Amino acid sequence: MSCCTPDGSCSTGTATVEVTTGVTTVYDVSGMTCGHCKATLTEEIGALDGVLAVDVDLDAGQVTVTTADEPDGALLAKVVDDAGYELTGRAA
Repeated sequence: MSCCTPDGSCSTGTATVEVTTGVTTVYDVSGMTCGHCKATLTEEIGALDGVLAVDVDLDAGQVTVTTADEPDGALLAKVVDDAGYELTGRAA
């Protein structure tokens, strides 16, 4: 039995999931050296309203933040600073 209907559309019975992409911004952050740094920043930045995803790249010294709308750079800088690191700007 095929999952396709006579009109050629697929009828798998699965729900459709709407994906919201958001705004992705990469920041240069100094002072990150280990897994603890990565976990701390992921948790602190991820707790902010509107943050959809956080990816910390220790080797590159960068944090990629995906937000629902344009990110609040001043708030992100404060959170990073309060966590003991320094947001030095947006990556080029």
